[in-house]
Amino acid sequence: MELNLLNWLLALSPVLAVLVLMVGAGWGGSKAGSAGFLVALALALTAFGGDANLALVAIGKSLLLAIDVLYIVWMALFFYNVTNEAGAVDLIGRSLPRLTSDRAAQSLLISWGFVSLLQGVGGFGVPVAVVAPLLVGLGYSATQSVIMASLGHGWAVTFGSLGTSFVALTAVTGLPGEALAHDAALILGLACLISGALVAYVSAGWGGFLRSIPLLIVVGAAMGLTQWWIATNGIWTLGSTSGALAGALVGVLYVLSPLHRGGSERAKPEAEDRGRSLVLALAAYGILLAIAFALNLIEPLEQLMDSVMLQHQFPSVTTSLGWAVPAESGRAISIFGHAGAILFYAGLIAFLLYRRAGYFESPAVWSEIWRKVRRSAVKSTVSIMALVAMASLMTHSGMTQIIARGISETFDADIYPLFAPFIGALGAFMTGSNTNSNVVFGALQQETAALLALSVPIILAGQTAGASLGSVLAPAKIIVGCSTVGLSGKEGPVIRRMLLLGLIPVLFVALFTFARLAFWDL
Repeated sequence: MELNLLNWLLALSPVLAVLVLMVGAGWGGSKAGSAGFLVALALALTAFGGDANLALVAIGKSLLLAIDVLYIVWMALFFYNVTNEAGAVDLIGRSLPRLTSDRAAQSLLISWGFVSLLQGVGGFGVPVAVVAPLLVGLGYSATQSVIMASLGHGWAVTFGSLGTSFVALTAVTGLPGEALAHDAALILGLACLISGALVAYVSAGWGGFLRSIPLLIVVGAAMGLTQWWIATNGIWTLGSTSGALAGALVGVLYVLSPLHRGGSERAKPEAEDRGRSLVLALAAYGILLAIAFALNLIEPLEQLMDSVMLQHQFPSVTTSLGWAVPAESGRAISIFGHAGAILFYAGLIAFLLYRRAGYFESPAVWSEIWRKVRRSAVKSTVSIMALVAMASLMTHSGMTQIIARGISETFDADIYPLFAPFIGALGAFMTGSNTNSNVVFGALQQETAALLALSVPIILAGQTAGASLGSVLAPAKIIVGCSTVGLSGKEGPVIRRMLLLGLIPVLFVALFTFARLAFWDL
């Protein structure tokens, strides 16, 4: 299809519709997502030459993608409600001030260290869905909690989920991981500091940020350097997990040391906490991590759990304008080895543990938990299905490719490095996934870098780093986080503030990519 300004604006219009309605008009995700889907459907069938068969294939694939995501959403809500009904969330929230009374330090330990650890072994939306309620328990507003949990783990997405996004980048570019890991881990390690600084600022303002500089440097160095070392030694599947574990350990040791001023003013245990164990309250999260590690690192167990798959073969489709999508099986969903299944196993074991300990007051608590899950998940389910279908229609009709081409062909070699990370961020924003952005734009960025005689590894590092940081701004992910803190249908103000703050680390990555390319051969 011929690329011109009109076609580019038409291709971008579904995304603009969602942005305007959510950020400008304050619509919820379900209404704005449905509107974006209808715009994408209308354009796919008219301006971009699609037909009913193409729409059916795109929507069919989107259903599998939505199931993949919603499996996690529903089970994350189940896991949260188990811990919440047992009083574990409140207990952790009241216990953290005993470690340090500094609000910024508290938020960094949870919404920078712990959330990144969950990203290392989790997937779409799990970190925010689990951590945001913990922050609410600490006394932060629901909006603050979603923003901090989202921004805090942006640096950990590429090498998180056991390196899924990074592996996808190597697959679509045909380049070995060894050629790409150094620059990707370097840029994301530096972006880790920006993520932490934003968490400290949202938590306690400029004063909190300034007080947290020593902690930011110490913990940020531990996380960034560990991730870089692990990734560059060929173990990129454990890059974020190892980095976050190192950061959590260093962070706890730091706040307990005399170097941390907030550590000397610890709160005393409250009367309502007596008889309840903090270790037992934290056990649910330990169980979650243990199961995630076991199912992902013990190969025979992983193969056993992945033996039952949900998938469907879809035919190839072609628009009347020549855009073609080959036949493929669509998203394969492991029924028993999925991240959602891991959340269910952890939640079920935690439920039995807390019931045995007498932490549940109501005899009908199991039914109450699922009633709350259903009530919280309905709007999120509609939102995610609509947004995923919109993204799928845009991909199958060529709209996504046109957007990328319009951006990449506008700039020459001198300034293109500044925009490469924003292309990655745009792809992640539209699809809600660092992985999807790398799949859609990775080969395009590689080809553009080669044509402009730029370093391919550095441009691809900018692509995946931008996508990593941009993925936490995606409406679909924010909706997941909002669903666990009572903000379903009220995501617009959260997204509005997230965009203002979340583009800061993307801008940093763009500037660093530009500077790195300017001096890479020196």
